[in-house]
Amino acid sequence: MRVGTVREIKNHEYRVGLTPESARELTVHGHEVWVETGAGLGIGASDRDYEAAGAIIKADAATIFAGCEMVVKVKEPQAAERAMLREGQVLFTYLHLAPDPEQTADLVKSGVTAIAYETVTGPGGQLPLLKPMSQVAGRMAIQAGATALEKAHGGRGVLLGGVPGVLPGKVAVIGGGVVGFNAAQMAAGLGADVTILDRDPEVLERLGTHFESRAKTRFSNRANLADCVAEADLVIGAVLIPGAAAPKLVTREMLGTMKPGAVLVDVAIDQGGCFETSRATTHAEPTFVVDGIVHYCVANMPGAVARTSTYALNNVTLPHTLKIADLGWKAALAANPHLAEGLNVHAGSVTYAAVARELGYAYKPLGEILG
Repeated sequence: MRVGTVREIKNHEYRVGLTPESARELTVHGHEVWVETGAGLGIGASDRDYEAAGAIIKADAATIFAGCEMVVKVKEPQAAERAMLREGQVLFTYLHLAPDPEQTADLVKSGVTAIAYETVTGPGGQLPLLKPMSQVAGRMAIQAGATALEKAHGGRGVLLGGVPGVLPGKVAVIGGGVVGFNAAQMAAGLGADVTILDRDPEVLERLGTHFESRAKTRFSNRANLADCVAEADLVIGAVLIPGAAAPKLVTREMLGTMKPGAVLVDVAIDQGGCFETSRATTHAEPTFVVDGIVHYCVANMPGAVARTSTYALNNVTLPHTLKIADLGWKAALAANPHLAEGLNVHAGSVTYAAVARELGYAYKPLGEILG
């Protein structure tokens, strides 16, 4: 199979779909790899590095999209990229379709076979291709929040860890999954006063056992959530419903109970955000203020640490990329039900139930496609 990767064009997105090492693995399997010139510069990988791995450098993205049977990316295809997709082509990347009707419509129109990293499953319902980026985003959320809390950035002027004689900042983490766990770990490591909210008693028990006295756990209901948000200096939104839009848990009304200059970091913004007042921002302009509350809603947070993120992502995506290339997408999905969960759009149909439900499309079951 001819597999290609392009330079990401989303604002301040420096990750790349294939590392030189991944390109080497594909070529060893007998596949041809095309890489857009400069695609790896954001992770410190030159065209020469890719050529040494056996890849072929191409001058532009249009050549990659026109000539490759599968395109491997990181972020969802932007409008200019979607215009180059074609029927019968495989797109393997993050998609986050539920809050993005325009992208979904373009993918349906193109006839492409679109497999989303974020809905590929693992044993026990895990999301192994989302996990490393959730780990990065959770850890970055505390860095970003701590910076936004500085007075020069519009925040309250609070140091999360405090100093002797001065209380530490209060951090509320909404959601105890991978993002929430990593955010809590970073915040507790800084010495902040951390509370994690979740609705699953088993998750709360596991977090309580892990953190012991370093972080508190609290059942997430309306009253407890409102209480924690009102007290917090920094709130991390870390809620995920796989493939679906995130629920709006923090309302605009709640902002009125918060301390002026407090900070909200919405890690769920890729799925529409879990704060009512959220809107996607970029690394160029990461924050905005609503009712005196600083909002950080960057939709590609891991792109800021592109080298770490790209290698962590390739560690989990490459085995699936190889299977799709080796067997073809249909046989690969038929052989692996976890990978099959990644299929979101195929030949003009929406094939992921949560996306179809959110956006009003007819749902086409996987069984009808794989026969």
